[in-house]
Amino acid sequence: MKKIPPFKNEDEEREFWSSHDSANYIDWSKAERVTLAKLKPSIKKISLRLPESMLEELKLLANKRDIPYQSLLKIFLAERLEKEIGLH
Repeated sequence: MKKIPPFKNEDEEREFWSSHDSANYIDWSKAERVTLAKLKPSIKKISLRLPESMLEELKLLANKRDIPYQSLLKIFLAERLEKEIGLH
């Protein structure tokens, strides 16, 4: 295995790895899978058009659960994704 050189900053490291194969520097057969549970996922804002009646019903349900309607919508979407494609 080759030795990974020291880097001055992340940009320098990023540049290095964009042109070098990590298999020459890291024995991936000894790698272990880890879960980084405390990381916040990247969020992207989108614009979503909904019928007013659907939005009002969503707000009513959210109010009953004492959560913001946007959070309830994310919960519903996550549940459906899990059902459809088996996420998690």
